Amino acid sequence: VYRPMMQLSGILFSLLGWVLSCLTTYLPQWKNLNLELNELEIWTMGLWQACVVQEEGGMQCKDFDSFLALPPELRISRILMFFSNGSGLLGLLLSGFGLDCLKIGERQQEQKKRLLLLGVMLFWVSGITAIVPVSWVAHSTVQEFWDENIPDIVPRWDFGEALFVGWVAGFCLILGGSLLNCTICSTEVLPSSVHYAAAEQQDRCQRL
Repeated sequence: VYRPMMQLSGILFSLLGWVLSCLTTYLPQWKNLNLELNELEIWTMGLWQACVVQEEGGMQCKDFDSFLALPPELRISRILMFFSNGSGLLGLLLSGFGLDCLKIGERQQEQKKRLLLLGVMLFWVSGITAIVPVSWVAHSTVQEFWDENIPDIVPRWDFGEALFVGWVAGFCLILGGSLLNCTICSTEVLPSSVHYAAAEQQDRCQRL
């Protein structure tokens, strides 16, 4: 009874984590900057563009001109987030074919278990590669914020909303993979095997 429920919960958590991971990749709020001289403007920076949010004029964004001109943490974050999105999508496809509720390949339980295990590993990799870049950017932001070599009058970058979305995405992917892994370790008794065992037991009783 609990096996299909755990598989469904694992898939839903993994799907939620993958959607949030894709959202984190394209959100421009990886870093926020509040200007004390002009409190009506808030600058934000993402992996692809920098934006300024004005109270009257809305949001205006400008794409980065060059990939090589980005800071190292943003360059590596682009690659890792793409890898996280790709591995998460592949994990959803493979683990979907390994679910018990899918009737395709019902007689090939070993192959379905292998597909589910491969999907679990991809979910874990996707979750880790989503947590690493947002944690790296958060670490560099903290270092720059408390850098004593930077004058106090210079504005400091702060955490953006995308970092928290990325942490939640990584946690959901790892949790979803862990739930699916628990169902792999458990055993399921199929209805056909139950009827067969009951018939065999009845036949033995009749012989006695």
